Amino acid sequence: MKTNKLLIFSVFLVLATAISACGSTAPTSSEKIKVAFIYIGQPGDLGWTYEHERGRLMLEDQLGDQVETITVPDVPEGPDAEKAIRDVVEAGAKIVFTTSFGYMDPTIAVAEQYPDVTFEHCSGYKTSDNTSTYFGRIYQPRYLSGLVAGSMTEDNFIGYVAAFPIPEVVRGINAFTLGVKTVNPDANVHVVWTNTWYDPVKEREAAVALLDEGADIIAQHQDTTEPQKAAKEYGKLSVGYDADMAQFVGDSVLTSPVWNWGKYYIMTVQNVLDGSWESHQYWGGLADDVVMLADLSPLVPDDVSSLVESEKEKLISGDWDVFCGPISDQEGNEIVTKGECMADGDMLGMAWFVDGVVGTIPAE
Repeated sequence: MKTNKLLIFSVFLVLATAISACGSTAPTSSEKIKVAFIYIGQPGDLGWTYEHERGRLMLEDQLGDQVETITVPDVPEGPDAEKAIRDVVEAGAKIVFTTSFGYMDPTIAVAEQYPDVTFEHCSGYKTSDNTSTYFGRIYQPRYLSGLVAGSMTEDNFIGYVAAFPIPEVVRGINAFTLGVKTVNPDANVHVVWTNTWYDPVKEREAAVALLDEGADIIAQHQDTTEPQKAAKEYGKLSVGYDADMAQFVGDSVLTSPVWNWGKYYIMTVQNVLDGSWESHQYWGGLADDVVMLADLSPLVPDDVSSLVESEKEKLISGDWDVFCGPISDQEGNEIVTKGECMADGDMLGMAWFVDGVVGTIPAE
């Protein structure tokens, strides 16, 4: 009997709410669903945050009549991020995208306090009932850019300015190196760590050190264009990252693995709006257009362009992937046998270098 009374009362509330809604005016902008973005840097960094900002603008363009967006730039990773995340929820955000790896634990902590808010964390691995993770298989265009670099190097010395020694960065270095070695077994990729995501001075210094050692192509995993500018000043070539860095530096940038977050943001917000959102771990690739390879420089020969396009089609088909064997590590140990491919979990936890990488992985 108690259950029946409760049911009747619940139905009454629903009907009362519906009647009240029928008598209200048309939705105003204040009734749009608020979507918040927590940024590690400034939207104008020309790299990681720049691409998330482009995705936000695509979301507004596509669903602008249904959404209102909030951005909070320059939020440090770690525990201090918790306040920024909580603040946007208190400001009315119903969907929160936290766009850097170091926001993972703060995102989970705030999500526990606000079960009616949807949280999406970029590049992490922890989920909850109202928290998902999302990332892209950027290693696929990394591999393609390695094909270009391996084909274009004359000295077989390619420099790589690396960010932090985490699996994401290690995976990118390995994928790039596999591309290099596919077309040029004599070339090696020399790694210098900066422990930065965005520090123009340090990243330039690392690139200059590699150039002084003999590198004739520079690749990177940070947001600034300083490594590309340094390579150009030395009369050398480069491969960008995050955004198409050729538009900022010129044709000496052979290509760039780039992000296309807008497609994911539109899909996710639409799922929340129509009630179909469920907690998930998303890892889309070239086939999903979440990651792409920027246009090749006019300096890239036609035969290299054709090879890149052919390998790209193989990746899109799903019949083959970058980390399919045989693959050996720096010591010559076969890690992935011929005919086998690495599982996603193994790729996500990658902590070893493939044959062809010169350098070590320091403790985080």
